[in-house]
Amino acid sequence: MSISLKSKNDIEKMKIAGNYAAKVLEYLEDFVQVGISTEEIDNLAYKYITEELKCIPANVGYNDYPKTLCTSINDVICHGIPSDKEILKDGDIVNIDITVIVDGWHGDTSKMFLIGKSKPHVKRLVDITRECMFKGIEVCKPGAFTGDIGYAIQTHAEKNHYSVVKNYCGHGIGKIYHEDPQITHFGNKGEGIKLEEGMVFTIEPMINLGSHKTKLLKDGWTVVTEDGKLSAQWEHTIAITEQGYEILTLREEEK
Repeated sequence: MSISLKSKNDIEKMKIAGNYAAKVLEYLEDFVQVGISTEEIDNLAYKYITEELKCIPANVGYNDYPKTLCTSINDVICHGIPSDKEILKDGDIVNIDITVIVDGWHGDTSKMFLIGKSKPHVKRLVDITRECMFKGIEVCKPGAFTGDIGYAIQTHAEKNHYSVVKNYCGHGIGKIYHEDPQITHFGNKGEGIKLEEGMVFTIEPMINLGSHKTKLLKDGWTVVTEDGKLSAQWEHTIAITEQGYEILTLREEEK
């Protein structure tokens, strides 16, 4: 698949989609607490997206995925499926990943939520993972390489004694949900694909407390750490601009 470069007008439309995705996470903030099920959170998101934002939840039916959100708790790295049997408990961490479609364009983002009181080492993993994402974003500009992004993320994670998941990566996005380029969260400077103005892709590092090794569960979606230790993830969609980059999925708290 060749890389699709977006025009400035395309990117403005993607910024609208990204803003809507960010709004979903902002809306859910008050509900993601001890005692709620991930199924209830998913239902709230679906209703908000379809009735308030009046746009399309991209995950529903995508490759037969059954829900609006991915909700990945504790040792779940990514693609956790919401369930009425999953009740958030004090001390849990959960990544909520949402993609919406607005006028044919995708907006894709995720954020970590700390449930109740978190132990210091748990909060540290979540905070360092967010820093990893921004370290990757900050090197983006025309002429840089995808390997520069991976190198920045991997260096910061490993410096803090964490490991980087290597089986799953960021991706190009636009009118197609997943397209080239693939954005790995490990790598070497100067390697990979050279970044050009008009590229739009996600940066979504998955950082583990223990080993980087993963295991896919029988549902065909849920990915967990092989050693059962915690994992965290954050995600933004970014566009490469003439001057550097623009984050298309910023929440109000980040502006």
